Amino acid sequence: MIYHEKDMEERAVLDAAMKMCAAARTAPKTAGIDHIATMVLTGAEKDELADRLDKMGEEQSIAFYRRDAGNLRKAQAVVLIGVKEGTRGLDKGCRYCRFSGCNGCSEAGGVCIFDPLDLGIAIGSAVSLAADLRIDNRVMYSAGKAALDLKIMGEEVSIIMAIPLSALGKSPFFDRK
Repeated sequence: MIYHEKDMEERAVLDAAMKMCAAARTAPKTAGIDHIATMVLTGAEKDELADRLDKMGEEQSIAFYRRDAGNLRKAQAVVLIGVKEGTRGLDKGCRYCRFSGCNGCSEAGGVCIFDPLDLGIAIGSAVSLAADLRIDNRVMYSAGKAALDLKIMGEEVSIIMAIPLSALGKSPFFDRK
């Protein structure tokens, strides 16, 4: 059987995406409570995300959203890593949220500091694995905002970061203007 380079590169990207989701899942979590969600987009769904980001850039006059949409279109896959908000029950022993405790944070509509912290650790674990596999990637909050707008990960996920992936001759995420 013959395997052509494009097929192998696409398979490598999807393999990396799968492993990145596992890396995000197994990354350390505060108090052992897992609020992380992951998803991989390719094909039409990836392009729909790029279209939404492009439209947001146009509507909000944000040029780099439109640039990032172009990067998404060049990517072979996009890993989404998000978090579902919740508290850890640390109450007065923590109060990093600046409220009286976890109940005060929830009642005021605050965000437990450990959700974005755990998200960052999960993202770091995922992108370091992609780098080890020599898959080009870039963390994009802009594309995460477009994914939130599309509610692609559901209503419970409140913060999303997108990580487009490519195995091309030149990284589309490096020399950006």
